[in-house]
Amino acid sequence: MAVFANNDKAKHILFLLSASLNFIYQIYFARSSLTPEGEQLRVNVLNTYNLPLTNPAIYLCLKKMLHPSTLKFLKDISKNNNREWFETNRNRYQAAKNDFEQFIAALLKELTKVNKNFAGLAAKDCVFRIYRDVRFSKDKTPYKSNLSASIKEGGKKGGKCGIYIHVEPGGEWGNMIAGGFWQPEAPLLKSIRQEIEYHTPEFKSIISNKDFKKWFGKLEEEKLKNAPKGIDKEHPDVELFKYTSYIISHQIKTIDVTSKTLIKECVAAYKVMKPFLDFLNRAVS
Repeated sequence: MAVFANNDKAKHILFLLSASLNFIYQIYFARSSLTPEGEQLRVNVLNTYNLPLTNPAIYLCLKKMLHPSTLKFLKDISKNNNREWFETNRNRYQAAKNDFEQFIAALLKELTKVNKNFAGLAAKDCVFRIYRDVRFSKDKTPYKSNLSASIKEGGKKGGKCGIYIHVEPGGEWGNMIAGGFWQPEAPLLKSIRQEIEYHTPEFKSIISNKDFKKWFGKLEEEKLKNAPKGIDKEHPDVELFKYTSYIISHQIKTIDVTSKTLIKECVAAYKVMKPFLDFLNRAVS
């Protein structure tokens, strides 16, 4: 380096290198300190120079959690759920969307080690759109205030159940890891109940497992008041058949969503819920 110190060209190169590294640091590492306006400026700069919104090399190594700016966007859209605000902040949405998809891609890589049936799935196969279908809803707000993904065989449109990731800081559902079938159609619901009836001890063993109860407690309380058709009301386990959804969930603290432990938490939850999912998926075929 001493040889180059007296060379003006070398000094110029070193200056440009230093400035470039500082620029990379600012746009890829120092984001947590950015205001919403600063985040939008950052995204504009990256788009102008056709650079990735998030450094791919960095995320191959470090993409274990979501960025605080993603949660900030979700909090802001919950208070400004209208098209004008969304269009003004579209770049922030794109940055949040990319951040979430990159996390799901990293999670898929880890989950495929546990379930080889996830091989070949991409994040886009699992992540849901932010746009709401308001055609038959009284609530006409155009956007969701959450980011979510369903990882299962065939992706989000597949017929089986899998792990569901939901990020909604301060929202109705909060941040959660869930799994199972939510309000399945009548034929599938009947098949699930039949599977439980034929293998009641196995199902009870799964949902009473120590780790299962530690992570998920019990099934969500969406139940009929009486025994469903075809089930004897005097059945000793009649309560197992009253569910209209077979869903379990685990809440994630907001602080953990932006922690490097997030991906480990999701993988650990999936390992515990997998016997439950596998049991329910037998009813699909």
